Amino acid sequence: MAPGLTIKQLRRLHVGPLDLEVAPGECVTLAGPSGSGKTLLLRAIADLDEHEGEVLLDGVPSGAMRAHEWRAKVGLLAAESQWWGERIGDHFAGLDEGLLERLGFGAEVMGWEVARCSTGERQRLALLRLLQNRPRALLLDEPTASLDGENVARVERLIEELRREAGLAVLWVSHDPAQAQRVATRYFRIDVGRLQEVA
Repeated sequence: MAPGLTIKQLRRLHVGPLDLEVAPGECVTLAGPSGSGKTLLLRAIADLDEHEGEVLLDGVPSGAMRAHEWRAKVGLLAAESQWWGERIGDHFAGLDEGLLERLGFGAEVMGWEVARCSTGERQRLALLRLLQNRPRALLLDEPTASLDGENVARVERLIEELRREAGLAVLWVSHDPAQAQRVATRYFRIDVGRLQEVA
């Protein structure tokens, strides 16, 4: 079995059956109209919703791991991040300050109240929260939609470095064709529940 993220005959509601492989170090971008199933696909891969078919990470099926182990290794960054504690630091068990700096934060952010953060700040911090689990694959649901140009560039640079240096397999939903050109090694559209590769 090839390493990376392997999706076999995945079906969820009107999506699928789909087959896709995302190799280590590869970034596959996904676009499609609203309601076409992009988020449904990511949630099924993360094993958050019931689905048919099989998803494997480095040849190991999701069913062979406990749910929390799978979701640590196959990390989903939702379009809207969820926070349960009052302060940012409540959601972190220690973090490389270098990662904070690369996304435009200082160590003081750990003392901030979640309520004072903008949508874009919360999204960048949610990415950092996900990375502390040391995932092997990332599922990114429009991670830069609420960011300004400078912070879009920061996120794109960090993800590129991680996939090249750590061999992460990345599946990235983006509606921005220019972004897809910048970050993707392959580019797909999903429509009527089916994938089509874009040359």
